[in-house]
Amino acid sequence: MKPTMSPLALALLAAFSSAVCAQDAPIHQLGTVTISGNRPTSLPTQIPTTIEGITKEEVERTINATDAEDALKYLPSLLVRKRYIGDYNHAVLSTRASGTGNSARSMVYADGILLSNYLGNGATFAPRWGMVSPEQIERVDVLYGPFSAAYGGNSVGAVVDYVTRMPTKFEAHAKLTLTHQPFDLYRTSDSYQGKQGSFSLGDRQGGWSWYVDLNRTDSDGQPLTFPTRLLGAGTPGSTGTPVTGAVAGQDRANKDWLILGAATQYHTVQDQFKAKLAYDFSPRLRASYTFGLWRNDSEGRPSSYLRDGGGLAVYGGTVNIGGRSYALGATDFNLSNENLQHFMHGLTLKSSTRGVFDWELAASLYDYDKDILRAATTALPAASAGGAGRIVNQGGTGWNTLSAKGVWRPDAAHVAEFGYQREAYKLASIENATGDWIAGAPGARNAAFTGKSETNSLYAQDSWKFAPSWKTVLGLRYEHWHAHDGAISNATRTAPYPERSENHLSPKAALAYQANEDWVLKASLGRAVRMPTVSELYQGGVNAAGHTTNNDPNLKPEKSWTSELTAERKLAAGLLRLTAFGERTSDALYSQTNVLVTPNVNNIQNVDRIRTKGLEAAYTADDVWLRGLGLSSSLTWTDSKIVRNDKFPASVGKWQPRIPEWRATGVANYAATDKLSLTLAARYSGSQYSTLDNTDVNGFTYQGASKYFTTDVRARYRISQQWSLALGIDNLNNYKYWNFHPYPQRTYVAELKFDL
Repeated sequence: MKPTMSPLALALLAAFSSAVCAQDAPIHQLGTVTISGNRPTSLPTQIPTTIEGITKEEVERTINATDAEDALKYLPSLLVRKRYIGDYNHAVLSTRASGTGNSARSMVYADGILLSNYLGNGATFAPRWGMVSPEQIERVDVLYGPFSAAYGGNSVGAVVDYVTRMPTKFEAHAKLTLTHQPFDLYRTSDSYQGKQGSFSLGDRQGGWSWYVDLNRTDSDGQPLTFPTRLLGAGTPGSTGTPVTGAVAGQDRANKDWLILGAATQYHTVQDQFKAKLAYDFSPRLRASYTFGLWRNDSEGRPSSYLRDGGGLAVYGGTVNIGGRSYALGATDFNLSNENLQHFMHGLTLKSSTRGVFDWELAASLYDYDKDILRAATTALPAASAGGAGRIVNQGGTGWNTLSAKGVWRPDAAHVAEFGYQREAYKLASIENATGDWIAGAPGARNAAFTGKSETNSLYAQDSWKFAPSWKTVLGLRYEHWHAHDGAISNATRTAPYPERSENHLSPKAALAYQANEDWVLKASLGRAVRMPTVSELYQGGVNAAGHTTNNDPNLKPEKSWTSELTAERKLAAGLLRLTAFGERTSDALYSQTNVLVTPNVNNIQNVDRIRTKGLEAAYTADDVWLRGLGLSSSLTWTDSKIVRNDKFPASVGKWQPRIPEWRATGVANYAATDKLSLTLAARYSGSQYSTLDNTDVNGFTYQGASKYFTTDVRARYRISQQWSLALGIDNLNNYKYWNFHPYPQRTYVAELKFDL
């Protein structure tokens, strides 16, 4: 049964009305969020704009967390496209006005180290979530929108800040998690298991503090892709091997097609090691170093639904289905092995005097030490033993950052921040043929892409309390962007690209008014310039004449003006927030057809103008109706339309891809006793599209983007001071929903945890 919006909206409105039952509130003054805890967020909380967050304790009570991104699961207007446990290459963050195809429109940090992957924009350039395990998290906070001059144009959607643990005394932790997912779709009916173990130690002695964490995940995910053939593409007649087992259905445009099997069913083994070391030269000066290692070994395997007369699976050749013949390609049922090893380093020197002046120096490096994909180009069953294939090697790819920051507090009314930042990205990708896709050496080059880009920035912003009830923040960011060393190659030719440089200014402004003790009114405005990534610029093809195809190295940057108006009401034991937001984006970067020049070719192009407007309501409260019951909920309405697109006029007036009109979350947590907590949570997303012209009207199919309504439950029991047990179910109602790939179905989770 597919849900409607009305019952959920009414439930959320009922939750809002329950605010009259609340007691005792967080501190909010002039739109500034006061964040408590041993390690506060690094986000600029003095800016009067929307910041949402979640603590370690809340994650443990309410979320069946197996990956770091799970901490964002119920925050307003956010969605991470996580398809399976350990999903490292498609788990893109979606925000108010940015869909799950726009990975470069948000920023993710962990302890000040950039995890966002700006080598490209899209599903395969997700943040490096694997560098943080759920057990490391101290808190997570999200700044909605590009309203701080301290962040670049990629902050247009949101800035996510993970703060991880750093002990104040000796501590030890261990956790074992088991998962079980029965999965039933088309002719696939199976169960997929996962197991995860983590162990961490930390201590502080004198000026030294340290923390180490080791995590291993071993999981099987559900199939993610499905070989298909349009029914009308078959040739009538008796040619081909007669087979049975194909599943009739409709594609995302409601055209009749056949599903021939399942593929990309990953078995993933991931290892993550994190080490943090800090030294306090004095109570006001600290140096810290972070090292991260992430390894991923995965195997993607297919399964054919087709059976010949003898009952044997059919993977290749010409087949005959219902009197029509279809040719199966060698890679329809794809096999792949991936072997990845990435390193991360971060170094920070920071003063914390809380006096007139503080400063910070920071540097980080993310390195694709080893990044190899091996895939078969030989059809099964021969490919299971080897045979021809291809090897994609991205070793040497990565990015590094450098920043210097100062904070000046000349008097009680002003807090000024200023700084310099540098971000540099390098793409190095080569694909070679091989005679043995499993273990063979690289052979002739098929294609290669290289390129570098860097941005040097200066920024300043001042928070000024110019009257007892008024506060403003004014900021300006200058960015110099440089792209160079770009080249694209086919088997025999290499085409270099000329260098490019651009300069941009991005002003920011925010204003807050404390209307009375309970109400705060806030307004924010910011410009963001999102530069093209190296993949958008340099990945394409080279024709026989040595000319580049399928890419445009002269892409314009995305330019967005984003605004929000917010009213916050302090409740007796909670907070109600109502926000109106808007965004006007020029030259948005999307893959599309240019009907004026290349009507049969899709590539990255600039969409002239997209306009987004919306309303967001968020409510949190403790002890609602009865002592120990906490509620948290959000409701978002969005209208995001393409208003001009000269290259593809059919898209004008259509919805921006992957932005639903309605989104909602709700979490109810009940502390039944001092040892037992119970959680019921729900998420809703309305219908959405993946194509610019919105022709993909069927969301409930492979490659479609569907609406969904899912519920989760979790029970956590503290057995003793050291031991705790948690049992949970994600997607309790077993809703079968899609975002190109199928999301997980009902999944059972069991955790055993030890804390010392």
